[in-house]
Amino acid sequence: MISSHLTPAQQAAYREDGYLFPIRVMSEDDAADLRTRLEAFEAEWLDNGLDLPLNTYKRINAQIVMPIAHEMGSHAGILDAVEGVLGPNIMLYSVEFLIKEPRTKAVVTMHQDLAYWGMGEIDGLTTAWLALSPANRDSGCMDVVRGSHKSPILQHHDTFDEDNLLSRGQEIRVDVAEEDKVALTLNPGEISLHHGLTIHGSGPNTSDDRRIGVVIRYLSPDIVKSGGERDYAHLVRGADAHDNWQHNPAPKTPFTPEALAHYEEVRRLQTKVMMRGAKGASSFYDKAEA
Repeated sequence: MISSHLTPAQQAAYREDGYLFPIRVMSEDDAADLRTRLEAFEAEWLDNGLDLPLNTYKRINAQIVMPIAHEMGSHAGILDAVEGVLGPNIMLYSVEFLIKEPRTKAVVTMHQDLAYWGMGEIDGLTTAWLALSPANRDSGCMDVVRGSHKSPILQHHDTFDEDNLLSRGQEIRVDVAEEDKVALTLNPGEISLHHGLTIHGSGPNTSDDRRIGVVIRYLSPDIVKSGGERDYAHLVRGADAHDNWQHNPAPKTPFTPEALAHYEEVRRLQTKVMMRGAKGASSFYDKAEA
């Protein structure tokens, strides 16, 4: 069995740098099996009469309607690593499949996760980035800026560029020099962890294979959203003694009517925060009311 518990040195490196990689949480064979199952799921549901495009469900809160997404978000090896950052009580906030097709121009511009989530400048949130295919410079792996989590939330602007995988095409109003970027190269079955304030992004996939990343957000139960909204999360380890979050049920089968209705409820609530002040339209969130 693979041990992914963080050592004290790894915990210190995360606190100092704002990220940690690579952390092996499963074997390459197990990662290959997850990829096979995911791609079979994609083929089965691509044209299956869903209310929204399949890509929307894959990109926003996939854990609510896709059992395989919830399975990945609850993976014991990933949670062991996350526990070294957040402690024993862990809530799953979201699962996103961030996939770049071969030889495509899709990018993720440099940004901070917490800029749009209504949680303020907190330490109690981390993102695990699971590789199901090789993530390297050719395939468009994630780049981070070391120590940038020690800065406050920076000013961002929205591009709404069609080649940008982010919901608003958000980008910090600071040019990041190439020499300041650290490439988080990962093999299948490995993860990176990064702080919610760490500046990060990624380039295009120039390789001949899909770059399949599973972006999993975790938070501590004591976190409170600054706008007063009682958002949704799912307890995956430990206990929730705070009741700051409404709890998502775990899906047992894909896209049940009950799960789809709940998905829309969560998407509407999060739209109010994610799209606040946006002047353009997102393919994932509705436009927030003025």
